[in-house]
Amino acid sequence: MIARFYGRNFELGYLRELCYASKNGVPLLGINDAAEYIGFRCTAVKSSFGRFAEKAILPCIVHWRGYHFVVVYKTKLKKDKQGKWSGYIYVANPAFDCVKYTVEEFLNGWISDRKDGEEKGTFLLVVPTLAFFHPDAHAESNNKVKLLYFFSYLKPYRRLFYQVFLGMALSMLFSFIFPFLSQSVVDLGIMNSNLNFIYLVLAAQLILSFSELGIGFIQSWIFLHVISRVNIALVSDFLAKMLKLPINFFESKNTGDIMQRIGDHSRIQSFFTSTTLGTVFSFLNFFVFSIILGYYNLYMLLVFIMGHALYVGWVMLFLKIRRELDFKHFERSSRNQSSLIEIITGAEEIKLYGCEQRMRNKWEGIQADLFHLEIKGLSVSQIQSTGAFFLSNVTNIILSVFSAYLVINGNITLGMMMSLSYIIGQLKGPVSSFIGFVHSYQDAKMSLERLGEVHFQQDEDQTDELRIPELPKVNRNIFLKNVTFGYLGEKIAPVLKNISISIPHNKITAIVGESGSGKTTLIKLLLGYYEPQYGDIFIGDTNLKNLNAKYWRSKCAAVMQDGSLFSATVAENIAISDARIDKDKLYCAANSANIHEFIEQMPSAYNTKIGPEGCGVSQGQRQRLLIARAIYKAPEFIFFDEATNALDANNERKVIENMYHFFSGRTSVIVAHRLSTVKYADQIIVLKSGEVAEIGTHQKLLASKGVYYNLVKNQLEL
Repeated sequence: MIARFYGRNFELGYLRELCYASKNGVPLLGINDAAEYIGFRCTAVKSSFGRFAEKAILPCIVHWRGYHFVVVYKTKLKKDKQGKWSGYIYVANPAFDCVKYTVEEFLNGWISDRKDGEEKGTFLLVVPTLAFFHPDAHAESNNKVKLLYFFSYLKPYRRLFYQVFLGMALSMLFSFIFPFLSQSVVDLGIMNSNLNFIYLVLAAQLILSFSELGIGFIQSWIFLHVISRVNIALVSDFLAKMLKLPINFFESKNTGDIMQRIGDHSRIQSFFTSTTLGTVFSFLNFFVFSIILGYYNLYMLLVFIMGHALYVGWVMLFLKIRRELDFKHFERSSRNQSSLIEIITGAEEIKLYGCEQRMRNKWEGIQADLFHLEIKGLSVSQIQSTGAFFLSNVTNIILSVFSAYLVINGNITLGMMMSLSYIIGQLKGPVSSFIGFVHSYQDAKMSLERLGEVHFQQDEDQTDELRIPELPKVNRNIFLKNVTFGYLGEKIAPVLKNISISIPHNKITAIVGESGSGKTTLIKLLLGYYEPQYGDIFIGDTNLKNLNAKYWRSKCAAVMQDGSLFSATVAENIAISDARIDKDKLYCAANSANIHEFIEQMPSAYNTKIGPEGCGVSQGQRQRLLIARAIYKAPEFIFFDEATNALDANNERKVIENMYHFFSGRTSVIVAHRLSTVKYADQIIVLKSGEVAEIGTHQKLLASKGVYYNLVKNQLEL
């Protein structure tokens, strides 16, 4: 937002990469580094509000509610004689839009440090240097999903839309005829006392009404047919695109974030089908009935347009205010829900530590904020609806009086007056439709921006086509040379530092170390989830980053700490790598993972459905199923990350015995804390604080009495 303020546009994905964005968000240092990289000069400041109000160069970035960053782009503040500040702070929130806060509301979100009666918050001053204005390859990004892009999804249904438009045209024709029929009933039927004519006209109106109803039914079925298929196509293409992205994309996104983007497709589909077509129909109706009204009396048309232009202007005037209030209400409601969940799920701890009153007071404070917002929202709503009601009704009264005046003076007939009332009623609908269209367009535009983050990410297979699709035929040892990697960039303490190790082919290598020493990260680098920031990983003489990622994963199996079971049968979960299940391999894998007996005791044995929508399994059973899945694949390279930490001693002993038999003739890398899992490995690598502390066999490392000895001495049978 700040770069755009100073006249430059950058790809969002490029900036996310510079900021070290992860599913946990973005650190302030990450924003600072990214801003300096593209040419800003940055200064992070923790200060009081007074200093912020007087010294801050706008726009600047502020830390918001302890977990988020927003941009302050404008302030309207004044200081009274007592030194108290009042006025408004204008905030651009990436999660929403531009919001106006009072000083009190802003302080509630900004203040993060309260000491000795002084309140302080954090902000980042961002000022462009000359380097910022030098063009580069990433500037002036055009990577935006255009609204027209989604019209391609409607092309296969052209004929159906022709039918819809034909139905609209017929409906408009019927609507066009109705006012003239109403006029003829009064002027020709009633005035001439001609009952037969009246019956004829009423029959015609009845036929037209039923015809219009029938057209509406047909259009509804067509819409259902088109909307269902377009929605499926949109989400299916999105999922296809998403599954082509590198694994690190999923590592950096929350599930809720991805689900929100899937939900965005419904907004766009709704905008293109029901909203847009409905609005087109409304505008055509408006155009047709405006012509009819102008035909009857041009002055009445001008009065209607002027009155309803004021009506639309008045309603639109409150759109931004109501949107801000809706966002604030959503924010408070979210905090309210979180507070209630805390109280309900933490009731045991709350009672144990006697903080019932404090937790209740916290919830009541949120309720008070919600109440004040609802009062403000009601006030704004009443002002808006009062003004809209006044303008709409004054316009209607003026038109009624004017039409009555024309009847009295003989300029129009009574039938024409009734016809005019019908026409004015038909003209009101499109006005409301226009306001709804503006709302829908704003929502669709925001959804498109979020979808653009996914659609313009580079596919993993875009670069894979240029990569090597096979492993070296002779030397398949894994080498890491001076590998350094950090999730938050090299300036923040890296997780792995200058790692140089060799993992021999067809041997078992164990990796041990304290929690947080980088063991899981090392496994993820070996699997190709991430590329090292410095250094290289080789399979023989082939650099891993030059190897086709899909081919490499076809040669690997892994049991990670957060491995997933799907809503499917036990057999389908174990044999997920095969379209057709090999029963012999299935039973062999289950026996090797010591889970066969448990599966046989389940209601439908291997056909029992498990996962989120099926039977629940314990953590230990889940781990054994994941081990069976890896064994079933029979890979050349296998990676286990704490694969047995949830098993009891007996199960672990049996599984490890079977696993070591399975590891024979395979390159195996095992991350574990338990001595029983690693002591028979051909090589043990000991990590400490992201660095290699020791390498050797179990006996050799014990004899040296170094880091490894201190890690496992409590498990030794002394």
